[in-house]
Amino acid sequence: MCLLMDSQNGRPSFEIHIVSSIDSPEFSQLTHTLTRSHLIALDAEWKPLRTPDQNSSFPRVSLLQIACQFHSDHRNDSVVFLLDLLSLPLSSIWDLLRDVFVSPHVLKLGFRFKQDLVYLSTTFCSYGGGGGLSGLDRIEPFMDITSIYSHLQHKQNGRKLHKQTKSLAAICSDILGFSLSKELQCSDWSFRPLTEEQIAYAAMDAHCLLEIFNVFYSKVVKEGDVLRNVSAVPSTEMNIGLKVILEKQDVHEKILRSKVSEASNIIRATASDFPQSMANIRGNCSASSSINSMHMDKDLQKIVKNYGEKIILKESDKKPRTSKRKGKRSTMKVVHSEKQIVWVEDWQGLPPWDLSFGGDGCPKFLCDVMVEGLAKHLRCVGIDAAVPFSKKPDTRELIDQACKEKRVLLTRDAKLLRHEYLLCNQIYRVKSLLKNEQLLEVIETFNLKISEDQLMSRCTKCNGRFIQKSLTTEEAVQAAKGFQKIPNCLFDRNLEFWQCMDCHQLYWEGIQYRNAIQKFIDVCKLND
Repeated sequence: MCLLMDSQNGRPSFEIHIVSSIDSPEFSQLTHTLTRSHLIALDAEWKPLRTPDQNSSFPRVSLLQIACQFHSDHRNDSVVFLLDLLSLPLSSIWDLLRDVFVSPHVLKLGFRFKQDLVYLSTTFCSYGGGGGLSGLDRIEPFMDITSIYSHLQHKQNGRKLHKQTKSLAAICSDILGFSLSKELQCSDWSFRPLTEEQIAYAAMDAHCLLEIFNVFYSKVVKEGDVLRNVSAVPSTEMNIGLKVILEKQDVHEKILRSKVSEASNIIRATASDFPQSMANIRGNCSASSSINSMHMDKDLQKIVKNYGEKIILKESDKKPRTSKRKGKRSTMKVVHSEKQIVWVEDWQGLPPWDLSFGGDGCPKFLCDVMVEGLAKHLRCVGIDAAVPFSKKPDTRELIDQACKEKRVLLTRDAKLLRHEYLLCNQIYRVKSLLKNEQLLEVIETFNLKISEDQLMSRCTKCNGRFIQKSLTTEEAVQAAKGFQKIPNCLFDRNLEFWQCMDCHQLYWEGIQYRNAIQKFIDVCKLND
């Protein structure tokens, strides 16, 4: 199955291939593309593990994303392959992935990929159907996007930074200038077929790594920030005999890069003296036939030499880290949290806006950072939904704000439920993962009355109310001076404009407005 991701925000479009069978054209396209790619980006998705699996203590990887970049017609093209690890026989792709992961001719990119590699390794060990699949334990050469971001920030600010802890979405926003939605990160990746939204999310998650690297590449090459003299195989090593060279582990791949005819002559001359190593070389040559064996360009080689790293898993990485002392503590926390969750799931009592409590009868919520997207959805249906004052609020700040403003605190953080005694009937743990489902859950839990007249009646930016009287085009232009630019194409449409009373943001009833109205009519089932 092949899809096309449309261009967005000036970014080029790219193809998406879903690989679910080794006999499919998509699998052939994957192996062919890998022979032309010097740069690939890796990502993995899995269903969140809530109960221990009988085969593994780690989640089973359901989807492996491989975004490939290759040179074509004097330009760099890219394509993303989504490998369905629930459909593909793992034993049939193990050799291919292993050789790609350790190929010296292919630079691998990832975002904090070590954890993904642990899950991949244990997935192949547990579900590979036997056959001696020992897992995928090594990736090199490799570059982590967090390291790339750190280098770029160092160049911009002129000082060395500590290792970054920013999310991929934040890095995309800083470097590429667009927001990467992480809404589907915790969706059920084991369910088939995947939704169009999941496919687009998974593909973009891998493809954006290529885009970030390309920004880094252009700056490093342009500024001459890479060293010269990329290491090569010294000519003297070719004359001292293959048997001696093979005793050096770091020279194996250098020998394999020499011409086939020269390698064949060397092998025939020394096979009787070193049969085991020759067998290894033959195996490596055969297994590597489906991956790129051409040298990287000099600039990319220099980047690998100066910035490249590697991931090597130890046996301890593939075992859950537990201790008796920590185990006792976590058990107590789980029991305590479960008691609180029972109370929250069966919402009882009256919310603080209830008239019997002296409230005004208008529902009001406070959405913490874990459900900040839900706040915008609530505003779109006319519900008062605030967010914390600070970007990283502590528990006390959340409690104080909820109490002072008489709001119900919405969260997905089970730890906050310990403070229920301070927020009686003012804290609720949202169970759904997707924003549309979260919105329906809150509406049903709190018996909210939503009407079509309420839709788009609040500012999605700040939660403020709109000025009751609509503005003409001339009034809107005057109100927007020095604050907001109104597109010229709107002047001849005789549109009505609305302005937020708090942040003064201007809105108009264009196509996006009408699409949003229809979306929330459908989500809230207002036509039923």
